[in-house]
Amino acid sequence: MQPRLSVRKSAAEGYKAMLALESFVFASGVPHRTLELVRLRVSQINGCGFCVNMHSRDAKKAGETDERIWSVAAWREAPFYSDEERAALALAEAATRIADEPDGVPDDVWDAAADHYDEKTLAGLVMAIAAMNAWNTINVTLRNPVPAH
Repeated sequence: MQPRLSVRKSAAEGYKAMLALESFVFASGVPHRTLELVRLRVSQINGCGFCVNMHSRDAKKAGETDERIWSVAAWREAPFYSDEERAALALAEAATRIADEPDGVPDDVWDAAADHYDEKTLAGLVMAIAAMNAWNTINVTLRNPVPAH
């Protein structure tokens, strides 16, 4: 599969804006390993092979175990995640599947996340989820292939 175009070249300012958003997210206080789990889960939901590959590898580099990476698609049933991570994953799923819920993100999902993250960190988590959904949209639309490693 060949990519349809390069946003780095064809939308350089937009690409730089996305990278600036990523810099904000990294500085937001959300633990790096949690960010990678959230990015991986959002990418799985959106069917972005490029991002699933990238964030599985990034999670591993951040110290994630194979079991946690392999099980993130079934995080509710797997015993490997903390309550904080579960709240972040639930928020990520609800925000990614926003069209499936008439009221958007349910209050119980939001409240669980707010129980575990302060306002600044929770805002960072929301921005991380939004950014990952945007990256997924870009990569799936452009058909960016999974790189050979």
